[in-house]
Formats: sequence, C-alpha cells, structure tokens
Amino acid sequence: MSRPKGSKNKKTSQTKENSNSSVLEQTVQYEKKIYDLEQMLDIAKSFCQNLDFANLLESIVYICMAQMHVLGAEIFVRNLIKDDCFILETERSRTNDIISLPVVDPISDKLLELRDAMTYEELKAAVPESPSFKILDLYNPTLIVPLIQKNHLNGILLLQERIAIEDDVSYTEYERSQMMTIASLASVAINNAALVETSSTDMMTKLRLKYYFFNVLSDAIDTAFLQSQKLSVLMFDIDFFKKFNDTYGHECGDFVLIGVADLIKKSLREADVASRYGGEEFTVMLTNTGRDEAMLVAERIRAAIDEHDFIFNDQHLHVTISVGVSVFDIEKNLVNSPSELVNQADQGLYMSKSNGRNRVTYFEPKK
Repeated sequence: MSRPKGSKNKKTSQTKENSNSSVLEQTVQYEKKIYDLEQMLDIAKSFCQNLDFANLLESIVYICMAQMHVLGAEIFVRNLIKDDCFILETERSRTNDIISLPVVDPISDKLLELRDAMTYEELKAAVPESPSFKILDLYNPTLIVPLIQKNHLNGILLLQERIAIEDDVSYTEYERSQMMTIASLASVAINNAALVETSSTDMMTKLRLKYYFFNVLSDAIDTAFLQSQKLSVLMFDIDFFKKFNDTYGHECGDFVLIGVADLIKKSLREADVASRYGGEEFTVMLTNTGRDEAMLVAERIRAAIDEHDFIFNDQHLHVTISVGVSVFDIEKNLVNSPSELVNQADQGLYMSKSNGRNRVTYFEPKK
C-alpha cells in the first residue's frame, strides 16, 4: 500500500525544520564562542596594560564577577620574597590585614596536580584534611581556580557566592574552561606586576623608590598641564637622624625610618604617591592639590610624627621632620621637568631646616 502524499510532505517538512533548528543552534553556539574569544582578547589587553599591582588585582576581581555572575572574588598571591605562603592581597588592599595560606599544603598540591578549577565541595572531598579550610570558609567560595605560571602555583583565585540564573548556580564545563583561560592571563599579568612592584619598592619602608616616583610624577605633570590642574610635591627629611644611629645603632635608625614611612602613608589618599627618596629623605606627590591643601597635608604629617611616641628597646624617642612644599601651577609655576618641581620642594625643605627644623615651608616661585 502506498503512503499518502500529504504524510510524505509532512515528514519532509519536519526534517527541514529539525535541520534548520540544528543549524540555528550551532550558529548561536559559534557566535557565542566568537563573542567570548573577543572578550578574552579585550581581557588580555586590559591585563597587559595594567602594571600597577593593586589596580590589576581589582580589575581581575571585577572581570571574574562579571563573567561568572558572582557576588565577589578574592585573590591569594604567592609571596615573591619569602616564597612560603600565599597572601590574600585583595583583603590587604582594603584593611592592611595580612591573611595567608601556606605554600606547603594539600590544597596547593591538589590544585597544581589537577591544573583545573574545582568547586569548593570538590576540593573538600579531594583534600578532606587541611587547616587552610578554616581560612577559606570565611569567604564562602563556590569555585577555586589555580593561578599557574611556568609549572608553579603562583596564586589562588576564589569565586564567592553565585547569582542564581534560573535556579542553577552550578558551573558548566564551558564556564570552568573560560575561568582557566582568564586565570592563565591573570597569572602572567600578576607575575609581571608583582615583579614591577618588588623592583620599584623599598623593601624596608614599603614606599616607592626614587626612580619610580619620578616616572609617575612626569606623567602626573603632563596630565595636570592638559587638564589645567595643580599638583603638589612634598619633601621630608628626618631631623638629626644621625643621632639615632650613633646613639642606639642602625637597627634603631631602621625602626625610625619604618615608623615615619608608616605615618606618612596613613596621612595620604590612595591616589597620592609616597617614596623613599634616599637615606632619611621622603617625597610625596599630591594629585589635583594646590598650595593650601598641600600645606595642610604636610602640616598634618609633621604633627603626627612630632606627637608620635616612638619606643625602641624601651627607649622613648622624639622624632621630628622638616618639610618643603612646591606646587605645579600653569599660571604661577609652570615647571619644565619633574626634577625642577622636586628641587623646589627641596629648597623649601632647606629653608625649614635653616629656620629651626620641625616645620613646613612653601617654596615661593619667582614672578
């Protein structure tokens, strides 16, 4: 018996619909992959262009939050100096507290062995006994992502609580693959930024070094010129610093330097830059800051150090500083170079020392 014509046409039509649906589905998948690849290129560019350690970590956190729809993220970075622990750098940037995980730990071994992202439940099942879970539990992680660079575990990325999409908070294999790609890019960028951070930072005071300060100041002057803004430089010198070394030894001198540097940092905004200029001299750059505000900041720092009780080996030390202030101003003080602005602050410092020390002096440019 022959099949009715209408039945055959119906079957053919259904086959075509299924075929079209399959092609459409594949097209959507390919378009998504192309879009994701373009995003990864943008992410790679963003990471490569950012060598400021704190800003880079913040950028990585926000990108992960957006890509994986999580409420937060944290990054543990391997200590480049001691190489014995992973420091929670994202937390330290907010509170200055140092929270760390040991490098020698079953969790680190498992992440390096698998080289893949793991849910927190999977990690706990794979490594049931580790004291580090007491720390990780505080951050409610949902996904643990290793940051691997040249066969070394350089860091650990935690993705926190996930935003529910259609009541599903699980991570697909594709999403895990995406996170590992982001982690690979982040690991290289973090390593580069950490090297820059280390090489441009005074290891004792944790302030920037002189050459870094000049590079940043040069860019800041260009920006201030283009935007018609003011820019201030402060130069500090610890009064009679030699007496601390001569009386109590160089360990005491180091103690004073660290204490003064800490008080300077606490008095500044995040956008400001402080450096150890050399010996017992420090410099500070205050962005978008004119004479009156700069003098207030300088006086606040001077007073904080003057009033601080430095105690070294049960000895109470009275530490004071002399300060010079200079201001870049398009109308009143259009300097030609960063060195000129720093030299002006140095002249102000010289006047402070000549007039009795423990004071702030503004360098008045010649009209």
